[in-house]
Amino acid sequence: MTVGATYRITHRTEYRYSARVAPSYSLLHLLPRDAPGQRCLEAAITVDPAPEDQGEHRDFFGNRVAYVAVTAPHRALTVTATSVVEVDGGRGPASLSLFGQQTWEEARDHRDVEAVHYALDSPRVEADAAFADYAAPSFTPGRQLVEAVTDLSSRIHADFTFAPGETKVDTPLTEVLETRQGVCQDFAHLGIACLRSLGLPARYVSGYLETDPPPGRPKLTGADVSHAWFSVLFPGAGWLDLDPTNDQVVGDRHIVTAYGRDYSDVAPLSGVMYTRGRTTRLKVEVDVVALTPA
Repeated sequence: MTVGATYRITHRTEYRYSARVAPSYSLLHLLPRDAPGQRCLEAAITVDPAPEDQGEHRDFFGNRVAYVAVTAPHRALTVTATSVVEVDGGRGPASLSLFGQQTWEEARDHRDVEAVHYALDSPRVEADAAFADYAAPSFTPGRQLVEAVTDLSSRIHADFTFAPGETKVDTPLTEVLETRQGVCQDFAHLGIACLRSLGLPARYVSGYLETDPPPGRPKLTGADVSHAWFSVLFPGAGWLDLDPTNDQVVGDRHIVTAYGRDYSDVAPLSGVMYTRGRTTRLKVEVDVVALTPA
């Protein structure tokens, strides 16, 4: 692997409750996985208050999943994930030539048993004629798949407005298509819906993106965010990752945490808690620091 950059990622999540919680159980997709073009050198999760039980396993998709159980009564819970990841410098636009000249129809007609779950409907992404219609201008008859998917990603970037707060985790994707606004999660889901509606396997990728501060200003602590994009299967060549939020082929400033059918498979934190309280305050801080530059 040709090293493009090495990053330290710190992802801190803090919950504050209006009443005591006891117990709480959490699943965490916060440990970056090894992936083509990426190697996780170290990763650890700390929890406050200290959990009575904590461990890690691999899920169906090969992602690293941590679990914690805090049984003592508590009014706040802080989860901090820290990792160091090495990213290949060979990703990005220069890699497009590796994906060949197959047409999108040839890729659609190829049946890959191991990817079948990425071609079917999932909890937050269902195929629909509306998504196929939106994708149609990119997927003209006989067009090469690499040209079609990069064009689709660029069109999503151009047609949709990045609007934090205008959508929620459970906002229907048809509503996103209608209002033409959302965030990275919505745009990743939209790309996946378009591809699956045409019969192509596509998966959701969660991770991080190293960001730059405004010119002349220092990078602020905690100012980064988690990120998401989509990936499409090229039979015989592997998966190509595209970031419609930033109109980019995923490169050496992107760090992969997990793959899934959609967000519901790879939510950073999920679980259950028992409390009489009705309100929860959530604070998330993310830092992506380049230890060696991209």
